[in-house]
Amino acid sequence: MTDTPPNDLATEASIDDTDAARDISEVPAVELINTVAVHLLSAAAVKVGLADDPQQQTDLDEARKLITALAGLVTAAATEIGDHHARPLRDGLRSVQLAFREASAIPDAPGAGPGEKYTGPVN
Repeated sequence: MTDTPPNDLATEASIDDTDAARDISEVPAVELINTVAVHLLSAAAVKVGLADDPQQQTDLDEARKLITALAGLVTAAATEIGDHHARPLRDGLRSVQLAFREASAIPDAPGAGPGEKYTGPVN
């Protein structure tokens, strides 16, 4: 008979959380920021209709939230991650902001679009 504890879900979850915490501690901040930004950018692109099935996936209310969060992250992190990493994120952000403007039936006033309080007006 062995002295190992029973294999239950709580024990497995605890081990997985510990492994995840160790793994994330080894990831540089720039990589984490870029990863989160790319996820926000991808989700925003889908929600503004830049995906395979725009009729089913477009949701401008959700897109506005995602774009605003992305703009805040990119703007706040730009000085920390450097221009080399920030430039492509800014380009992607601008693209989804413009796509949002095109997809909107009633366009926002200049400077009032999603994320524009952080980036300034996008034309």
